[in-house]
Amino acid sequence: MSGKLSRRDRIKKGIRKKISGSSERPRLSVYRSNKGIYAQVIDDVSGKTIVSASSLSKDFSAKGNKSEQSVAVGKLVAEKAVAAGIKDVVFDRNGYLYHGRVKSLADGAREGGLNF
Repeated sequence: MSGKLSRRDRIKKGIRKKISGSSERPRLSVYRSNKGIYAQVIDDVSGKTIVSASSLSKDFSAKGNKSEQSVAVGKLVAEKAVAAGIKDVVFDRNGYLYHGRVKSLADGAREGGLNF
């Protein structure tokens, strides 16, 4: 692995040691690629994804730059989670720094009604 990926992997393992999603308070996990951003609400006890949203999915239609799309994905995943009866989550930044698109997604999820 390259330096940047192995560094992110190390950070990710440290984060996952500390946080875990339960059925009462699932984990909101973020993945960021060059083209899109993805968010999943995961129950780690049962190992199941409860809801998910992506900037590349068919039901997503927001335009704008990647940060604006991240806010919209955050709102979309929050809307789906609230519909599924989830209000509180733990945020998993997945080894990424908490700024830019990751922060935008978190702010969008908070606007959508999730608490973390």
